Amino acid sequence: MKYRDWIKQWLDIYVKPSVKEKTYINYSTIARVHLIPEIGNYELEELTLPVLQSFIVELGEKGNKLRGRGLEPSTVGVIISVLQRSLKFAFEIGISTAEHTSHLKRPKIMQKNVECFTVSEQKKIESHLLSIAPDKKLGILICLYTGLRIGELLALKWSDVDTGYNFISVNATCRDACVNGTQIRVLSTPKTVTSRRVIPIPKQLKPYLKALKRISKGEYVISGNKEREVSVRSYQKMFSNLLKCLNIKHRGFHSLRHTFATRALECGMDVRTLAEIMGHKNPQITLNRYAHSMIEHKIAMMNRVGKFLQ
Repeated sequence: MKYRDWIKQWLDIYVKPSVKEKTYINYSTIARVHLIPEIGNYELEELTLPVLQSFIVELGEKGNKLRGRGLEPSTVGVIISVLQRSLKFAFEIGISTAEHTSHLKRPKIMQKNVECFTVSEQKKIESHLLSIAPDKKLGILICLYTGLRIGELLALKWSDVDTGYNFISVNATCRDACVNGTQIRVLSTPKTVTSRRVIPIPKQLKPYLKALKRISKGEYVISGNKEREVSVRSYQKMFSNLLKCLNIKHRGFHSLRHTFATRALECGMDVRTLAEIMGHKNPQITLNRYAHSMIEHKIAMMNRVGKFLQ
């Protein structure tokens, strides 16, 4: 049996009835985009370790067809997981006589450098936001002082905000998707159990949330013209244009979350508290990701130590 025929059978008969629809769609997309085009014509018995490892290497070198470059190691890891599950199950039920995926070498996932805004850049962004009439741009300020992800921000409803403006409850996230050639916004539950969390609102942020509430006519905290839902891509583009207008080096929207975490540590917030606010599984993740990004704080501390030299 060819692998393309097997994986379709595996997905529709064995996977679909036993997993969430979102998981099935993700698996199907991986099969359609990566597995079937590259190794679909192989017979199951032909998928030996050298063939599979060569496929994995190729994914890391030129697996991203749209951009003509390799896929991120984490993405390759997800593809390997689907490949392993499908071939192991084929072996378990006797469709194939051997499986080699247990010996595949996964690409190493390197810790990405965390990019955050400097204190002066942050102040420049904040000064601009506070100088204009309240509108959807205040979502940037919310992220700077709560650490929300962009999907969490755009999925945030007023019903998730405590009536006394003391807490934000993160109950949903959103992403952009293309369905039948049409771009839509998809709401879903947070990606992990710890991502569903309650975040205290700094008292200094409350007046701006209240100002945003006064002009809001819809259920979402961040909404567009005529109270339409805002897509992730359009909000990212708005943020990019804002940085360009302020003559600040471009950084992705996620840098706002990194900036929040870095400022929190610089202010002395303990790592466990920060991990819970960020929605990390454990404090070690937070420490590994952000401890090295506090360069301005480190300089100030080193200069403080250096005073003994005088």
